[in-house]
Amino acid sequence: MANIYEPELDVEQDRPPYTWRRARLGRVAGAQRLGASLFRVPPGSATFPLHAHLHNEELLVVVGGAPTLRTLDGERAPAPGEVVAFPAGRAGAHELRNETDEDVSLLIVSTMLAPEVNLFPDSGELWVRDYVPGTDAPAAAIDLRAPLADAG
Repeated sequence: MANIYEPELDVEQDRPPYTWRRARLGRVAGAQRLGASLFRVPPGSATFPLHAHLHNEELLVVVGGAPTLRTLDGERAPAPGEVVAFPAGRAGAHELRNETDEDVSLLIVSTMLAPEVNLFPDSGELWVRDYVPGTDAPAAAIDLRAPLADAG
């Protein structure tokens, strides 16, 4: 049974500063077109670099702790219980960090559409996948990272 208070943390990443544990709650609950993941982010870590999903929309619910949210408009500290939308496209770019001494718990709900293109504004990189984000890549998947073409 999926539960945000007693999650089964079934995925982890340890690539500092991107270190977290994750419970894929949507999958456990039987969702087919929505993803829901609870991330536990330890002190000094972040979920992912600043990124935008060009095809999928995400929704953040701060379950516990005091994360730092960075967007293209700046940084702020969403309060526990706050809900923040990240629409598909560059305007939805976001990065979530834990700059505190306690774990941060974040529920991320998203559409689960493929293909997906992610934009990483800081590195000027694109990530193109023909499978649903947050899932394991199938055999022979298209999974490419490439620099953005110089706009000048």
